[in-house]
Amino acid sequence: MQRTAVAISAGALLLPLSACGGDAEAGGGSTVTVTVGYQSRTINTVTAGTLLRSLGSFEKQLNSLHDGVNYKVNWQDYATGAPITAQMTAGKIDIGSMGDFPLLINAARGKQLNSPTRLVSVTGYNLRGGLNTIVTAPGSKLTSLKDLKGKKVSTSVGSAADGTLVRALQRAGIDPNSGIEKLNQQPSVGASALAAGSADALSQFVAWPGLLAFQGKAKAIYDGARLNLPTFHGVTAREDFAKQRPAVLEAFLKAQAEATDYLNEHPVEAAEKVAEATGLPAEVVYLYNGDHGIATFDPAIKPQLVSALKQDVSILKSAKLTGDVDVDSFVDDRYVKKALGPDAYAKHLATKPAPATSEAWPKGASKTVTFDSPSLLLRYVAGHRDDLRAAYVPDTTTGTLWFADKAVWVADGDKLLPFVTPDTAQAYIAAHGGARVVSYADALERAS
Repeated sequence: MQRTAVAISAGALLLPLSACGGDAEAGGGSTVTVTVGYQSRTINTVTAGTLLRSLGSFEKQLNSLHDGVNYKVNWQDYATGAPITAQMTAGKIDIGSMGDFPLLINAARGKQLNSPTRLVSVTGYNLRGGLNTIVTAPGSKLTSLKDLKGKKVSTSVGSAADGTLVRALQRAGIDPNSGIEKLNQQPSVGASALAAGSADALSQFVAWPGLLAFQGKAKAIYDGARLNLPTFHGVTAREDFAKQRPAVLEAFLKAQAEATDYLNEHPVEAAEKVAEATGLPAEVVYLYNGDHGIATFDPAIKPQLVSALKQDVSILKSAKLTGDVDVDSFVDDRYVKKALGPDAYAKHLATKPAPATSEAWPKGASKTVTFDSPSLLLRYVAGHRDDLRAAYVPDTTTGTLWFADKAVWVADGDKLLPFVTPDTAQAYIAAHGGARVVSYADALERAS
């Protein structure tokens, strides 16, 4: 019997197929349905979700197993990691992807409910924490974290963005429990609350901050990279599934590696594919997933990320969202090591993120144009204003990429320096006599 791997939607659960990872007789052979939970619009998980699905890489890998089994892939899309964890611990999802804080909750719930899970690979990461951003309304007078005291701040409790909010407030001397009124909301609800004025600020993960800024519906007031603590998203699998179907999990991780290579080798095309699948503007996708984007994609479970995960436990414990989590037993890199091969895996562990670079994306182009300095980018933009899809610049302090026209610009002598937020710009000005904030239009004029 010829084996096939077919993708099916969540609605196809009603069909008489097997349960997750289980067998059912079908035409004399066995059928296995593999259920993958992902977050299509959380775009630094795309190598284990949106992009992986659009490329068909997992189905192709399953077809290459030649084990006499018909595989069907059931893709289930969610807005956050919490429902993926609920479905995994109920035995209804085999493989899922989510952020670092939800991963810890995934580990804790799995152990608590005697349905343990394991972290088996990484999707996108930022070693400084730049994947999470706090934004406020465009016309808001709020310019720094200290301005949030006593204000209503929307976030998704238990998410990586919530962790950034808690840590940032603590560093600013504000009690994260009593110093603000925290609104526990889904990202889309929080975005609506910000627009309606029922929330003063919004702390969220990719791609919400960049999307709202791009749309002119928000401005950044805190760049998560100021924490200088890694944040990442990863892939988790049920332990029983991994033991029962190690070849299937290995096939998924090989497919993830293929999707990662595709994204890194064709960043513009990958951004376009993700944009088509999610409805997000490709310019926003590229901000995070581009050649020099905020996220770096690599399936290897780097020691820096494991160390950061251990530091995250205390934040979740203080919020009473988990107890102790044994991170070392949760992390299991055996499957991804086998999928990539030991030599390749060692190389992945040693790789570093691409250096922060200014980029312009011309209309109709399949590649972006890079520049050695923000000033050179501004000069290019000034001469091609009607021919650009987007222009990106790295924050002078943190390296976090941002839209050039949404950045805070500082003139320091002949230098034109971009910042994601007003307070980082002011910190630079305080340390450099004569430096001052200038408008984007002024910056373009000075550069041209």
